[in-house]
Amino acid sequence: MESIRVHLPEDLRMNDDEFTRFCQDNPDLKFERRKNGDIVFMANTGGETGNNNFELNVTFGIWNREVKFGKFFDSSTAFRLSDTSIMSPDVSAISQSRWDELTPEQRKKIVPICPDFVLELRSQSDRLKDCLEKMDDWMDNGCQLGWLIDLSNQITYVYRAKQAPQQIVGLGLLSGEDVLPNFSLDLSTLL
Repeated sequence: MESIRVHLPEDLRMNDDEFTRFCQDNPDLKFERRKNGDIVFMANTGGETGNNNFELNVTFGIWNREVKFGKFFDSSTAFRLSDTSIMSPDVSAISQSRWDELTPEQRKKIVPICPDFVLELRSQSDRLKDCLEKMDDWMDNGCQLGWLIDLSNQITYVYRAKQAPQQIVGLGLLSGEDVLPNFSLDLSTLL
């Protein structure tokens, strides 16, 4: 099943509280809200994608325990961006200093900050056009480094602040650059 995007007329669009309640009232489903108010019904992933997501989280988690960069999040964490989008990347990170600026109440709800780093792992249910648009939205809202990894086609789209995306063909090594200093990810371990 592919993700489904539903366009709502302006008078039917949900504010933050209504969207949060909508998500809570439908706990077996996963939603995102895009900047124009569209609601995206996210499809479940298959076994391969789920396993790759798990392996990615382990890799980032081990690295973060050693270097203490900040806070990392899995795909169940929602972020409220300045353009009013509410989205959840597969992996994301916020530096400790930026996390410390949030109040305890803000940390418990949909996080009102754009991550410094996001990783989207394209699954079989994701349309490439939607993935690229989502990456653009992350970057437009202040993300510093983003990776859209398409394992099926062996292409990674690397997004950097205020730069055009770069396509990397093959399953090589990705660098965390100056956003995640000294971090690297060997994509060949995900197959």
